[in-house]
Order: sequence, then structure tokens, then C-alpha cells
Amino acid sequence: MKYIVGIDEVGRGPIAGPVAVCAFLCHPDFFDKISPEDKLPKLKDSKKLSKIQRGKWFKYLKSKKDLGECDYCVSYVSADNIDKFGISKCIKKALNSSLAKVAQNPEEVSVYLDGGLKAGEEFMHQETIIKGDELHPVISCASIVAKVSRDKVMSKFSEEYPGYGFEKHSGYGTSAHYEAIKNHGVTPIHRKSFLN
Repeated sequence: MKYIVGIDEVGRGPIAGPVAVCAFLCHPDFFDKISPEDKLPKLKDSKKLSKIQRGKWFKYLKSKKDLGECDYCVSYVSADNIDKFGISKCIKKALNSSLAKVAQNPEEVSVYLDGGLKAGEEFMHQETIIKGDELHPVISCASIVAKVSRDKVMSKFSEEYPGYGFEKHSGYGTSAHYEAIKNHGVTPIHRKSFLN
């Protein structure tokens, strides 16, 4: 197969902010070319890497994208649309959008998806892997790019809506976040359907 694509989503569970899905495309030998001199942490699921480790990987992957050695796209669906259409439909929409941007020729790619994700039927070569973000490096890359990208979006929201701590909890339902809602009310980026 000419290319491999990894797909992962971030932000299924938060009570605020968008859901994000990344499609990460590279040649099958991309990971063989990573050198010890790159001084990268072990590649694994983004949740199991520290913020600094994720940042190192993101910087490396972005530099490789700039050189044309890989490609990725992150698509977002807003809290408003999550309330309207439900999280599953929104993840599917973001997934299709990201995949269409990086893989114009479905017959040329093998797609590896995390968890319960599925690509469109035109992608004949696809495999859904439970804990794929831990087990397959191309899904790990998608996981890292999605997480770092979404965290940046949430940090920007923290400037727009100070006092909620979005830059710390990224919209997840921590006790501090619920306390902030009690004190300041619900913002337009909160998922009302997740707060009921």
C-alpha cells in the first residue's frame, strides 16, 4: 500500500469545547526513519505522554509535514452541533472531513482507526483497532496531533471566557470546572446536553 493513515478522536467526553478528529498520513516506512538523534520520547497514546512529551512529538510531526514527509488534518465539530446532532454523528462528520483532506485516493491507503471508529465504505483497506492509539504508531501520531491541537483551541477559549480554567482541564468535567459553572454560568462553548 502506498500510504498508511491513522485516525483518532479527542474530546468525546468533555462538557465544553469541540470534538476533534485527526487523520495522519505517511509512507509505511515513516517510522523506520526516526533517528535516536531526534531525541523523541517513546511513541504511545497521547494520554500516556506528558504535555512536554506531546509537544516534542507535535513539533517533530509538524516539521515533517512542512517537508512533505507526512500529512495530517484535524477537523472540529462545535459544542452547539454536538448538542444538536449527538456526539457520534459529529465524530463521524469530523472523521470524514479529515480523511477526505489527506487521502484523495482511497484505494492507495490503508486506514487504521482507534476504538470504535469506522471510515467510509470507499476505504476498502481499513482496520479498527481497540486501544489502537497505544498499539499502532500511525494512530498514536493522530492521537498526539488531535490532543495538542484541541488543547490549543481550549487555551484560546480560556482567553475569551476567563475564570473557567479551560487552559487547565480542556473542557473536561473536573470539580473546579463545575464550580466555575456554578459561579459564572454556562458559556456558548458548553455542551448543554452533557450538563443535564
